[in-house]
Amino acid sequence: MSDLTATVIPTKNGFHVDGYEKISYDFTFLDGVFNPENRQLAECYKRWGRVLAVTDLNVYNVYGKQIEKYFQHHGLELKVHKTKIGEKAKTIPTFLSIVDSMTEFGIYRKEPVLVVGGGLVTDVAGFACAAYRRNTNFIRVPTTVIGLIDASVSIKVAVNYGNYKNRLGAYHAPIHTFLDFTFLRTLPTAQIRNGFAELIKISTCSHLPTFELLDKYCEEIIETGFGRTDGASQEVHDAADKINYEGIYEMLKLETPNLHEIGLDRVIAYGHTWSPMHELIPETPLRHGHAISIDMAYSATLANNRKLIGDEEHRRILSLFSRAGLSMDHPQFDEDILDKATAAILKTRDGKLRAAVPSPIGKCTFLNDVEAAELNEALRRHKELMKEYPRNGEGLEAYVDASDTGYTENNSAETEAVEVAAEKAGILNGNGHVHGGSLQVDNDDGINGHANLVDGVNGTNGTNGIEESMANGHSEGLTNGVNGYTNGARA
Repeated sequence: MSDLTATVIPTKNGFHVDGYEKISYDFTFLDGVFNPENRQLAECYKRWGRVLAVTDLNVYNVYGKQIEKYFQHHGLELKVHKTKIGEKAKTIPTFLSIVDSMTEFGIYRKEPVLVVGGGLVTDVAGFACAAYRRNTNFIRVPTTVIGLIDASVSIKVAVNYGNYKNRLGAYHAPIHTFLDFTFLRTLPTAQIRNGFAELIKISTCSHLPTFELLDKYCEEIIETGFGRTDGASQEVHDAADKINYEGIYEMLKLETPNLHEIGLDRVIAYGHTWSPMHELIPETPLRHGHAISIDMAYSATLANNRKLIGDEEHRRILSLFSRAGLSMDHPQFDEDILDKATAAILKTRDGKLRAAVPSPIGKCTFLNDVEAAELNEALRRHKELMKEYPRNGEGLEAYVDASDTGYTENNSAETEAVEVAAEKAGILNGNGHVHGGSLQVDNDDGINGHANLVDGVNGTNGTNGIEESMANGHSEGLTNGVNGYTNGARA
């Protein structure tokens, strides 16, 4: 019998059903999640004695040996599904390759799949888990800033279909997410910057203290991988931890009452009104962080035109984007694109614009009564303002490369260099705890959610063994530059 709350009421011509399902899942801050001394992840698999892991091939090339040693140490049999994944490979064939591995593994109904990688990996693998037997558990270990800060908060999982982003998907929560910021030691600077935009998003419209910290430590955070690289000061490290914790906490508080997006006025949709078009229009797509930054900067100009933020606040927002090297404009952002993007988002948002804008910094309002003439006037003014900023408001390393598309592997020299950095990251962070606890999220009836600190758990040993499976991928079209970190320092 189900222990879920439901009522069935006879009606004149049939029945009316009200059903409520509890959604409960955990977040644990844990530096060195694959350090053998940290048993929290292994404990999740103690019951099963084995693990099916889905990961990005480039992530595995850097951390694979460490992952294997971790599960060997804890006596857990490991099978790894490796996939080359990016926006171009965020597709049904990639989804089906993961499903095939789940079938070959013989996954049990409640046995959790381990998903290790950035937001693209967690999106596709999460969707595979949502579809497999209609509801298969999974555990997330995000490895990018966007994965850690943004994708980890949402329970949305999806694949692209045709020319449409995230057209096929579901709402499916992982049972646990481990947040290990030492992965940022080996992440390219371009990807650090890409994820930084998500923190500007949440702080500008919902959390002024976090905006203040981003404004104070902007360059240092990007240059040091959120305080995780060698030479980063303790001050920057602590500030980054506070930013990450508060940013994630704020997004959880905003999202958990509305996990299935029944309410369409969403604060965290700041920067997501016109940005989908920015990601699709350029011949070489813009990175997600740069696309939403253009949207956010333009939205700030629109808000300033309406006197929702003053001139000083407006300039402060634009300055932060510029200092971070994030895009605020693009040559193809014109009135025609603005009109098409507006028409597209009206369909998504049930006929209303619902454009989130700061009012003032740290708070948000939603605009619905905006006509095309006002939008175009704001765009013309915005482009004039961009002439005052470096590169006319265009960002640094704004376009996707092989690290985003999944088509190209790290070369061997690059892989060996970052392996050293990864190993050192594990040694430096052996005790594991950033905040000494975890965030537990409970969402009853899909209405009221809250977060509490809870203690970690210990694990025990079992049997060991390693198997690997390799998913099909492409190896065409793109090359991969190196601008990340070696031994926690610039490569």
